[in-house]
Amino acid sequence: MLFSASVASSQVAKITVGYGSISAAQLPVWVAKEAGIFGRNGLDVQLVFFKGSTTAVMALLSRETPISQVTGPPIVNAGLRGGDSVFVAGGAVIIDYWLMSRPDIKTAEQLKGGSIAVSTFGGQSEFVSRIALKKLGLTPGKDVTMVQIGVPADRLIATETGKVRAALLNAPDSFIGEKKGLYTHAYVSLPSQSTGVATTRRFVRENSDVVRKYVRAQIEAVHRIKTDRETGLRVLVKYLGTQDKQILDRTYEDISSDQKLPPKQYPTLEGLKAIIDPLAETDAKAKTVKPEDFVDMSFVKELDQSGYTDSLYKKR
Repeated sequence: MLFSASVASSQVAKITVGYGSISAAQLPVWVAKEAGIFGRNGLDVQLVFFKGSTTAVMALLSRETPISQVTGPPIVNAGLRGGDSVFVAGGAVIIDYWLMSRPDIKTAEQLKGGSIAVSTFGGQSEFVSRIALKKLGLTPGKDVTMVQIGVPADRLIATETGKVRAALLNAPDSFIGEKKGLYTHAYVSLPSQSTGVATTRRFVRENSDVVRKYVRAQIEAVHRIKTDRETGLRVLVKYLGTQDKQILDRTYEDISSDQKLPPKQYPTLEGLKAIIDPLAETDAKAKTVKPEDFVDMSFVKELDQSGYTDSLYKKR
């Protein structure tokens, strides 16, 4: 396990943190790293990228990465199989995805018989793709085939080159696709537990002080995003690679909204229910669980009730 900490809470804890996508929803962890927020909270964080939250959750459960920035569906799926992973901070609590194709493909009928690119099976993009396809009257596995193509940028390229018929894209790649003239077949926006801070109940029991420091850093990073546009944009450029000012501005405005990235950072029970309910239609175990089974709100609640979170925004 890539973690070490001193018994003394005042000393720096070294920790490896995974993240499962190259998208704007990862901005809090990137800002916490680049702006020195982790360091000020006694954490020496090494970030490790995994292609998809499903893979990142596997690393989390194996204790390769004791904390990860991941989406809700793989956390729920892991829990249904006996995993003890939980969200300790909400991160982004609204999902926005576009099902996009080349401009010459404009009907659901034209999508039939083709493939749809998602990140990984069991991940958020697959979850959303089923909603999008249902809107179009299409059935996955029958009318279209889903294929795994990692990060959104790769899915965008696969769509442009005709490797797939369409792809599920989120910001900024959805904005890039729109600017390039890709056609939007369906847009899905709904409350859901998107990219948040996850760990395991075991790690919480054994290293509560580290989790507390991390959640505090997450809340501080969210505040920094909302109050320091220059830093937010600079970090987006570094991790997303795009230099397009229009795309960057639109991406920053989208992720920094209070609706998508709430200041107090509670995981969303409503959003987790939206993930569990469709699973319960085919998975008997999903009928026996509730959203509260997948969260530990004690750390964000502690910072909220102490007045700390509100204090950050007094001069906003």
